[in-house]
Parts: sequence; structure tokens; C-alpha cells
Amino acid sequence: MSVKFIEQLRKFDTPTVCNVIELFGIQPRTLGFAGQRIQSCYPDLPPAVGYATTASFRASAPGGTGSAYAGIEKQLETFENLPGPAMIVIQDLDHPVAAAVFGEVMCSTYQAFGATGLITNGAGRDFVQVRELGFPVFTGGTICSHGYCHLMHVGLPVTMDGLVVQQGDLLHADANGVATIPMNIAEGVASLAEAFVEAEEIIMAYVKSDGSKTVSEYADRREAFQQRLVELKTRAAEYLPA
Repeated sequence: MSVKFIEQLRKFDTPTVCNVIELFGIQPRTLGFAGQRIQSCYPDLPPAVGYATTASFRASAPGGTGSAYAGIEKQLETFENLPGPAMIVIQDLDHPVAAAVFGEVMCSTYQAFGATGLITNGAGRDFVQVRELGFPVFTGGTICSHGYCHLMHVGLPVTMDGLVVQQGDLLHADANGVATIPMNIAEGVASLAEAFVEAEEIIMAYVKSDGSKTVSEYADRREAFQQRLVELKTRAAEYLPA
């Protein structure tokens, strides 16, 4: 998909994207997003959108080549086969988490090769330096050492706090969390997001306006909003296979 398509998705926060996905009715509302343990480290940064390049990770014991960055070249090579910018997704297999999955060197490297962010259920470090990069990271915590870190199983499915991520999945992440956008409706989500925000404004403009409010007027606004959602669901259905 084009860079323009990705930029369109970046205009909207992740909750809005999740709301628009619901219009298509193709998955339960409790699926398609990571749990609360994965938090944005820099909530003020704009949404990160990209295609997953996956790997697993261990740091509790020596392994791989013994290098602190073993496996990163293999992961960088996967960028060429993605339809757009990469989003790094690394599952920490250690339990409990033993060391940092990433730091300044790895994030600088990923960013240099065009990645838009990094997501891990593990920990990170060098948060001041990574913040200066403006590189969005989403983690389960912080640890000062990288231990015996090495990447494993590049390109295989991983799990991020309940969210299964496949190589090449389209991801949207911001201060509110991490979600996948099903590829068969991705174009529709990008196209309908603005209309959904406009529909919400039917209610938001009223409750944020000056002056007294009435329950009856609020109810009328909610009814108008619900009617707009019916219209948007009809438009969403046009993007689904016949």
C-alpha cells in the first residue's frame, strides 16, 4: 500500500481506528488489540503505523552468537519484503523478563532502515536517548542491562499481551495502546475514519458547547449519531467481499 495510505491512518488515534474496525463486523470487539501491560513510552508522539516484522527474544542465558545484537541483520533483511514501513515486534520469551529487549543502538538502527516504531512485551532501556530519536516504543517496563540478549525465530508469529501478531500485519499504535488492522478492510478503515470522527462530533459539539444542557437534546444527538453509524456500516460493507 502507498505511503499516502499510511499517512492517512496516522491522522487518527488508535481508539478511533478500533471504532472504525467495529463498523465492518468481521471480528469480536474483544480481539485485535494488545492488553494493558504494553504501554507507550512516549504518549506525546503521534501514532505509529507500520507492517510487523516479528522476532522472539531471550536474555536470561548465553545463546546465539554471543553478540548483544545477534539476529538484527536477519530482521533488517525482512524489511524489503514488507508492503510499507516496518514496525518492529519482539516477543520476550523469558519469564520473568531478564533484561532489556532494546536500547539506543537498536532503535537507532531500526529507525535508520525506515522502521516507524517498536513493540515488545519485554523491557527497554536508554529511554532518554530513544526519546531524542523521536522513535515510538511500546513496552512492558524498563531494565538497565541487556543481559545475554539475542533475537530468535525472525518472521514467525508472536504474542503481545494477548495480541497475536503475524509477519506483515498492519499495526496502529499510540498513547492508548496497540491494535492490528485486518488487511482486507485496511483501505476502508483509512477511508471511513474521518467520517467516523465527524459523526462523533454530533455529540461532542453539543456537550462541549457553552450553555445549559438537556437530557432530551442529548438523547436526540445520540440518536442522530447512531443513525450516522448505520450509514457508515453500510459504506463499510462495500469494502467486504461479496
